[in-house]
Amino acid sequence: MESAPVSRDVPLKRLVQAIPGSVSFSGDGDVLIAGLALDSREVRPGYLFIAVPGTRLDGHDFIPQALERGAAAVVGTRPLSLPVPYVQVENARQAAAHLAAAFYGHPGRRLTVIGVTGTDGKTTTSMLIWSILKKAGHPTGMVTTIHADLGGLQVPTGLHVTTPDAITVQRFLAEMVRHGLTHAVLEATSHGLDQHRVDGSEFDVAVVTNITHEHLDYHGSYQAYRAAKARLVELLAETVEKPQGNPRAAVLNRDQEDLFPWLAAKAPGRVVSFGLHPQADVRAEQVESRPDGLRFLAMGPGFRVPIFSPLVGDYNVANILAALAATVVVLGVDPQAAAQAVAELKGLPGRMERIHMGQDFTAIVDFAHTPVALQRALQAARTWTPGRIIAVFGSAGLRDRAKRRMMARVSAELADVTILTAEDPRTEPLEDILAEMLEGALAKGAVEGETVFRVPDRGEAIRLAVRLARPGDTVLVCGKGHEQSMCFGETEYPWDDRVALRAALAELLGVPGPEMPYLPTRGQGETV
Repeated sequence: MESAPVSRDVPLKRLVQAIPGSVSFSGDGDVLIAGLALDSREVRPGYLFIAVPGTRLDGHDFIPQALERGAAAVVGTRPLSLPVPYVQVENARQAAAHLAAAFYGHPGRRLTVIGVTGTDGKTTTSMLIWSILKKAGHPTGMVTTIHADLGGLQVPTGLHVTTPDAITVQRFLAEMVRHGLTHAVLEATSHGLDQHRVDGSEFDVAVVTNITHEHLDYHGSYQAYRAAKARLVELLAETVEKPQGNPRAAVLNRDQEDLFPWLAAKAPGRVVSFGLHPQADVRAEQVESRPDGLRFLAMGPGFRVPIFSPLVGDYNVANILAALAATVVVLGVDPQAAAQAVAELKGLPGRMERIHMGQDFTAIVDFAHTPVALQRALQAARTWTPGRIIAVFGSAGLRDRAKRRMMARVSAELADVTILTAEDPRTEPLEDILAEMLEGALAKGAVEGETVFRVPDRGEAIRLAVRLARPGDTVLVCGKGHEQSMCFGETEYPWDDRVALRAALAELLGVPGPEMPYLPTRGQGETV
């Protein structure tokens, strides 16, 4: 996609003024900047190249290539002498966000911006908020880990779940402004918050769905992970006053009693809580979780409204309450319009998505890739499953290792059959990952070859699940959801769990269907 039209050739000195912290500048501040790049391969003549130190690669090492490609100026964190203007900053990632916001004319200041973060439910909550605001007549854009809706233009946001880089975020916001939108919903991952990708977005509302065990491989500890999530609430304090108003409201989960007061203390303004807790500002009663969706009574300050949602799983009650808190309580949306929007949101790609090809059992693809999310998915499946639950999932390589045993333990407790398989092993030996997961299942009494299986090839694992399924059972394929690739080594192979499940069902039923996608593990069946 092309960048949103903005004022080209912005003087460097005007951009530098937006950088927080200590800044050292050398060279001609009047040099005109035609674009920004974090990757030297994307540099064009007149661009400002921002050299970001990374865990594997350091942008400073690519400054010569950026200069060869015509960079007009460079930003970095080291003291350097260059033939073009150079800006030394304390934090290159943070600088990139504010430089991008300034280059694109601070688009967040012309929008009401709602940020959503959390371990689980942030994409669903973002979609709910977006749907409600649009139903209420507010032209609204959205950036999630599935796609970006920029107002007449939809853009995929990546093969794997992450927040786009800071330059892309600001470009998306500028595109929303260009299309005449008034509101924006930004899903923010812990990586994105920690790496300052959404800084400068001028948040008006910060929604935190929940915080549980995840991404400790990157953050190092739960405390660091929690602090990264909390940055969304803290960023409310940096938002400028806007003509349309600036609520600076934090929408927080009251049911997480250990986290709620800690997060609330970080909020610079109003706090609105949601949950089943009797003291929650927005809460639910009379909850009914059915195979066709959810029904409950939502209550908040000045409103009581019956809710029906086609979303499956009682954990989605919290996501709906969070969306109601952000839109009805904070932004003043009519409760009836919000309830209608919730009822019309049919479902999200790869979130408890049913795959039916005529089989006599239920088959579902879900994105659950954390212990808590897997637990909730299995508990939801139990409410409608008269037979057995057969769970298929893996655990990513080069990521949080503690999750491996935890997720296997959860499945051994709540599923009848657990099939452990590949899920982005990257450069780790897949057999080692599966062995760690097996230990967790065995610790909870699972028996290999009877109630737990190791099947390295994900396609074969799904085939085994549907072969084992009997009438009334549920096959639940978790971990990939909407994602369109799987990483082996450093190669991304095209992969979609929904296509794979349809292929396995077609083979089982002898009906037309897609071919099973290829993975390099093809031919690797059960390990027993």
